[in-house]
Amino acid sequence: MQRRFFMTAALSTAALPACANPPATSARPVLKPGDALARSAPAAERLVGAAGLGGRVGFVVADARTGEVLETLNPIRPFPSASVAKAVTALYALEALGSDFRFQTRLVATGPIRGGRLDGDLVLVGGGDPSLDADGLYDLAAQAKAAGLREVSGRLLVDASALPAIERIDRAQPDHVGYNPAVGALNLNFNRVNFSWRRAGGDYTTTMDARTGRFRPEVATSEIAVANRSLPVYTYDRRGDIDSWTVARGQLGGTGSRWLPVRNPDLYAGDVLRTMLRSNGIVTPAARRGRGQGATIAIGQGATLDRVAASMLNHSTNLVAELLGLTATTRLSGPPRSLDASADVMSQWVAQRTGARRPDFDDHSGLNGTSRISPSDMVGLLTAPGAMARLRPLLKDITLEGPPRQSLQAKTGTLNFVSGLAGYFDAPTTGRSLAFATFAADTDRRAKLAKDDRERPTGGRNWSRAARSLQFDLCERWAAVHA
Repeated sequence: MQRRFFMTAALSTAALPACANPPATSARPVLKPGDALARSAPAAERLVGAAGLGGRVGFVVADARTGEVLETLNPIRPFPSASVAKAVTALYALEALGSDFRFQTRLVATGPIRGGRLDGDLVLVGGGDPSLDADGLYDLAAQAKAAGLREVSGRLLVDASALPAIERIDRAQPDHVGYNPAVGALNLNFNRVNFSWRRAGGDYTTTMDARTGRFRPEVATSEIAVANRSLPVYTYDRRGDIDSWTVARGQLGGTGSRWLPVRNPDLYAGDVLRTMLRSNGIVTPAARRGRGQGATIAIGQGATLDRVAASMLNHSTNLVAELLGLTATTRLSGPPRSLDASADVMSQWVAQRTGARRPDFDDHSGLNGTSRISPSDMVGLLTAPGAMARLRPLLKDITLEGPPRQSLQAKTGTLNFVSGLAGYFDAPTTGRSLAFATFAADTDRRAKLAKDDRERPTGGRNWSRAARSLQFDLCERWAAVHA
């Protein structure tokens, strides 16, 4: 596995613009060199040994307000971050963009509208909104109708130039998994298309649509054929601008549906927009890629960024994390060339924010198993000035039954034979706030998995349960011992 370790000599953080409202100085004391290397207590090491995970386990727990390190194991060893990276991304985006930031999607007319006819092009301009769905496109079409539009003499264009076009987050994942879609400035239905099937006699009828609770518009940018085989379940091929799938007849059963990822998200959005315009009595040609300037005749806005980040952290949505990270990077240093380049800027930001040693992110969601961060650096970010106040209210509440009953505000992370948990909790007896990060990874076992085995690897579920149980046991111990 090739690694790219972060080097401050090559990537200077001095050029990064100041983030939104970070405190200028830290209220916490400078840690002594030995603090980050403090060994864990024998009781904690016994818990780790009893878990029998193989690979490596590491953790750091600290006083959340002072940064005093209380207990560690392998604190400076880099671990795969998994979805714990989303907590880093949330703080990165909030400080770069501000909690009130809103994503926008616009319809732009490049010419005048006379008698209902647009003398020019109609352009769907994406701003990276992760919440855009078919309902939102219908609302844009209704606004265009209210502006007097009935016909477009020119072209229907989709403009996704605001962010780089990324075909998939992680190329090591199976083709058909919906949590690994394309990423770009136009993202419809989380860049997934709904495949549904129904057996009719000895054959199947299939549809590919962009369904919501209100609409089920069929699409032309994705197609699927039923193949006479049992395995593999799905195959994927890209035929120009068409996502072309096959599915194994032996796996379908009677009736069902599944969300499949979209690889041409801008044209997918344009395809559905055309349907929504037609349902509002507006005639347009098929959508094409392009750009154009003019008057905005319709606009859609997402929720405020703090709400988007909270939803992302609670539902661990990979696409949303990537869009937050890409948009933050664009604000701080200009449009990145790639997802990896954007993640490098976030790595620099962590180092600048905390003095971290060697964070190395390859994406913003943690789906890519090559991203690395140490427990010490993760806790350093959690205890950085202003971080707890901004991040803790957005994290998911996790209740440990105990005894005693314990509530965490934390982000979980799970990949095959990788598990992480990081966040905050208050000791039940004293209310002392603690910040922690704990990671477990058997990277050798993970590296041996074939691509087709990565969705449900043998032994993976039991390993994940054991890792999560260990993490919760450690939190219960810390609540009792470090109160």
